[in-house]
Amino acid sequence: MMNTIKTSELKEGMRFDKPVYIDGNNLLVPPNIPLKQKDIDRLLRWEIQEVETEGSIIKEISKPIDLSEMNIQLSQIKIEKDSPYSTWTNQLNEIFDDIKKKRLAVAGSNHQIIDTITNEMLDEIDKNPQDILKNIIRGQKDEEMLSLSALNCASISAIIAKAHKMPQFRIMQLITASLLHDSGMLRVPDEIINKKTKLAPEELQKIKMHTIYSYQIVLQELKYPEDISVIVLYHHEKWDGTGYPKNISGEAIPIGARILGVADAYEAMLNQRPYRDALIGYTAMKNILSDNGTHFDPNILKIFLQCFGIFPVGSYILLNNSMVGTVIAVNSNSPMRPRIKLLYNKEGDKVKENTEIDLLENENLFIIKAIDPKDLRETS
Repeated sequence: MMNTIKTSELKEGMRFDKPVYIDGNNLLVPPNIPLKQKDIDRLLRWEIQEVETEGSIIKEISKPIDLSEMNIQLSQIKIEKDSPYSTWTNQLNEIFDDIKKKRLAVAGSNHQIIDTITNEMLDEIDKNPQDILKNIIRGQKDEEMLSLSALNCASISAIIAKAHKMPQFRIMQLITASLLHDSGMLRVPDEIINKKTKLAPEELQKIKMHTIYSYQIVLQELKYPEDISVIVLYHHEKWDGTGYPKNISGEAIPIGARILGVADAYEAMLNQRPYRDALIGYTAMKNILSDNGTHFDPNILKIFLQCFGIFPVGSYILLNNSMVGTVIAVNSNSPMRPRIKLLYNKEGDKVKENTEIDLLENENLFIIKAIDPKDLRETS
């Protein structure tokens, strides 16, 4: 049943739990999107006296939540010592040190270690992809940044590739390429990589050379086949042909490189860089999805959204009833309605028991916004 609301009663910032229509057909505002003053002014200018909706006005939260008082423990920004991520990180640190110092004599043993990580990572993703995603949204120590970034990209790429139904051996090639895709950065001067101000054109060109360096490392030093090496070489090519190093476009870019390109861009936004702070998962996802077919393969973006959701695993979110939770699983058919674990109830008290809510099964609950972990105080 449609409810009628007089235009004179509308106020800027009002939100409704169902779409609001003009004349029953034309959408004025989607659910949970605040009304803007320009929307109301337009109705008045058009002399529209009333609007319709099947829903009702969302009441504002009665008790403002002071996130700084919440003392939420950010467990997922720390890698547990017994986590596979911890072992893989240490192994990659040693391999990248060998590559940086050009210790080519150990290339064969490094090849074997990388293959082992690839196999173990694929096994972990096969068992529980949601679990491995918890390692992705977190900060990074500078000395481990390259290794953790490589593992994150490999995890993201493998999950997209599995959803894309790539053959298993191709997924393994993609994981290997993802682990090594930025190894060429080890051949770029540190003062350029760590520079906090805008790069000069010649410095930017040296950064762009890292894809060629990576290709040479993977193919010539680590002795991997061309199928893996070209993924590394082309992971910064863009769908519209504006990428590098060869300005190829569309399906001319190998499918593995297209997947890795999305994973690399997303992972880079999630983690701190010398020139900017990390973004929260929701903001990073929004930035990636706003691409409009410029940089990324639209089909890969669609699969990426289904796998990771608008609010990726590990995101902190605020619900419409004032409860705070963290996303623990994504519903691929409904990216806006993940499964969450409650951290604080509507009164702002910490939830002691383990309480999970599937928003797909609770139509009256929805996410108001994502919360930046920097707004939460970590417990000791």
